[in-house]
Amino acid sequence: MRDPFPIAPIPALSAWIQPYADALHLPTLPLHIHEVLGAAAFYTFVHTILSPIISNAFFSKYYPKNHRARKANWDAHVVSLAQSVLINGLALWTMYYDEERANSDWEQRVWGYTGASGMIQALAAGYFVWDLGITLLNLDIFGLGLLAHAVSALAVYTFGFRPYLNYYSSIFILYELSTPFLNIHWFFDKLNMTGSKPQLYNGIALLVVFFCCRLVWGTYQSAVVYVDMWKAVQRGPDAGYIAAAFEKASGVDKNLMHFAKDAGPVPVWLAVTYVASNLTLNTLNWYWYFKMISAVKKRFEPAKKEKAAVPAGGKGTGNVATGAMVGEKQGLRQRAHSIEDVVPDSEELRQGTIQ
Repeated sequence: MRDPFPIAPIPALSAWIQPYADALHLPTLPLHIHEVLGAAAFYTFVHTILSPIISNAFFSKYYPKNHRARKANWDAHVVSLAQSVLINGLALWTMYYDEERANSDWEQRVWGYTGASGMIQALAAGYFVWDLGITLLNLDIFGLGLLAHAVSALAVYTFGFRPYLNYYSSIFILYELSTPFLNIHWFFDKLNMTGSKPQLYNGIALLVVFFCCRLVWGTYQSAVVYVDMWKAVQRGPDAGYIAAAFEKASGVDKNLMHFAKDAGPVPVWLAVTYVASNLTLNTLNWYWYFKMISAVKKRFEPAKKEKAAVPAGGKGTGNVATGAMVGEKQGLRQRAHSIEDVVPDSEELRQGTIQ
């Protein structure tokens, strides 16, 4: 399937990136560099222009316009919400309509390329270009850990331009199906709707979707990609596929294996890097899920009342002080079970993948 992006590759931009793509062995990058930069520019626009306008217009009472760190975090959540809705819709559309992709065998899943899957790869990479940029500009807010996350996420998505596992770009981006509910849950807290019925319904949807798309779907697809990579490490693509790729003219309608002309077995370092990243994410998904169950449950449990111990003969200020300490402890216990605590704002909500 051809790239359905409404703007064709820009020749000057493709020519500019070509030497870098050749040096890094990323032959499909020149075909999608306009999408990468376009997505990064779009999310920058949402973060710096659109989010402040909409937030001030509809949520002026709650929007932290005069607090730099909180404002950056709020605007980042708006970007995350917009990105997750957009990329989920496009990924599902691609999986449904891209027949070439749907009919791929294991070799085509590893080395194959279609324009539609390349678009998903590029838009995801563009999001992480924005993510890296906003993290660098606000390093004092987001920290070195989130900087490392942004760098690694961008690197993983960039591998797809080899092309490598282009087929799986749509599959694993569907981890993001739970992200809109996670962002909405966060906004309910900021709008003083903690414990409300809308937050309860959203929390239930969050847990169900997170379980289905990350734990069931994600774990199964991870097993499939591990098998594909194991085969690909053993040997390169079949020569028959390579020969078929060049039976047609090298126009826009290329054989799926067109870019695998010189491909050999997948380098061990690349497979190990991918598997390590995927295992880490899947492990965190299971950990976060049980933490979220606890956090959502705590949102709707009435606070437990603790009786303050009254010293013998003690009245007045002694009781007030003791009650204040009890209240403080209760507040600390409730805060420890917050969604904000178990799922950090920037890394899991803006990453793509809780990345």
